[in-house]
Amino acid sequence: MARLNVALHVRYIQSLGENKDDLMYHLTAHLRMNAIYWGLTALCVMNHKDALDREEMIEFVMSCWDDHAGAFGAHPGHDGHVHSTLSAIQILAIHGALDRLDVPRIVKFLLSLQQPSGVFAGDAFGEIDTRFLYCAVSALSLLGQLDKLDIEKTVGYIQRCRNFDGGFGAVAGAESHAAQVFVCTATLAILDRLDEIDYETLAWWLAERQLPNGGLNGRPEKLEDVCYSFWVLSSLSILNKLTWIDADKLVEFILSSQDPDNGGIADRPGDQPDVFHTVFGVAGLSLLGYPELDDVDPVYCMPASLIEKMGLRKGWQALPRKKAE
Repeated sequence: MARLNVALHVRYIQSLGENKDDLMYHLTAHLRMNAIYWGLTALCVMNHKDALDREEMIEFVMSCWDDHAGAFGAHPGHDGHVHSTLSAIQILAIHGALDRLDVPRIVKFLLSLQQPSGVFAGDAFGEIDTRFLYCAVSALSLLGQLDKLDIEKTVGYIQRCRNFDGGFGAVAGAESHAAQVFVCTATLAILDRLDEIDYETLAWWLAERQLPNGGLNGRPEKLEDVCYSFWVLSSLSILNKLTWIDADKLVEFILSSQDPDNGGIADRPGDQPDVFHTVFGVAGLSLLGYPELDDVDPVYCMPASLIEKMGLRKGWQALPRKKAE
């Protein structure tokens, strides 16, 4: 079996911001804050947190502050959004720099996004999605401000998104999708309301996402994709059902999706790597007990040691860490 090429992946992540004249760098500006979080988290899991400059990262985050909204945009000059705001908080938390935040204004922004139904919009323009609900709840939790949230209204919307197969959709009435299962399951974990989940049915649906090649898909009849190594495994980990999938076959699939020349992990073997699939591939390997990786918290997708230090750890279980051969 192939091995995780940590040194190559570290170099790949370091290289992502080097060529600012590259067209792709500018075409992905709307994902910049998220991409920094993805890269930093992957480095943390691979035990190379210091591979990127801490001060440069913090200053970039602060340069994305949207003072009108009271939130962070994805790039300097972009409008504040709940997703980039969560990524900013995660980056600053990892670097011990939460004191740079205007917490009351961020809390006001987050709470302003909750709709009468209980779901959250992503920003002032009003698109709704259970992903945005998770982003808001996770951000409030990391800031120690969950007491400001209308928990019953929030949980009530998640209940309306639950389907006959045990899964959850993007909005009430939408089909179950593994990424939406993660955001709803993780939100319920943060709010200590996992009793809303039908454990056996949902774990069965999640286990059914594994295909013969070992990879996981996001919903029935779809292709395997490395990113579901986190979306599915994180939910199974929170439900303490990780043994319901074939871990060895999934490890082999993730490792086969590495770029052996330039580093990074792709959605599936032979495709172009990107930092999104790199972090979720590495995080999936961590949950599967792959040797010499740091523990990742499946609820927050952040270093488990940091979440435990912040007093936020929930009762999830990963597979035992294996010893290097």
